Amino acid sequence: MKSPQRHHPSQKGARLHLTRWPTRAPTINPEGGAKSKQHSGPNGVVILTQNLVLLGAPGTGKTHLAIGLGIKAAHAGHRVLFATATDRVTRLQEAHAAGRLSNELARLRRYGLIIVDEVGYIPFEQDAANLFFQLVSSRYEHASLILTSNLPFARWGDVFGDQVVAAAMIVRIVHHADVLTLKGSSYRLKDTGIATLPSARAENTAQ
Repeated sequence: MKSPQRHHPSQKGARLHLTRWPTRAPTINPEGGAKSKQHSGPNGVVILTQNLVLLGAPGTGKTHLAIGLGIKAAHAGHRVLFATATDRVTRLQEAHAAGRLSNELARLRRYGLIIVDEVGYIPFEQDAANLFFQLVSSRYEHASLILTSNLPFARWGDVFGDQVVAAAMIVRIVHHADVLTLKGSSYRLKDTGIATLPSARAENTAQ
């Protein structure tokens, strides 16, 4: 896969290419091209539309990789936003209570990439799950999401409290997505003498 192409912002018709996530952090090569799907928006600017889901036990590097990809996307000229799942839902709840949820979702769509960390660490109430679903739906085929989770998709129904909502959400997320499962021992346990954690089980897969 060739490296994404980056033009100087001052160039007329500048185009940014970073539409499909590789299995390792992308590199920016000013003279390289981009071999990826392209979604052209206004003025010919290529928009991020590919999602990435990082699954795995705690301490396997999901957040580190997500942040690294976010930095690369920002260096390529894309607007990037990061928050944990609980923080993101809290902000959506505040917008909903203030009667400006539609405006908030429209504002978030202006970000080419939103990273939502720690999906599944804390279960959502029904209203929170519905708000998260609206976030996913509003970005479907419009902009990118990177999600990290310690749980396989099969257990997302428990997180969102509704199997139907979870299934509809997963379908929208993975339709244009790469799903990576990170395996191995937690780097936080290095030199502690602790081999595994209760949540660090082989079930952390996309199934």
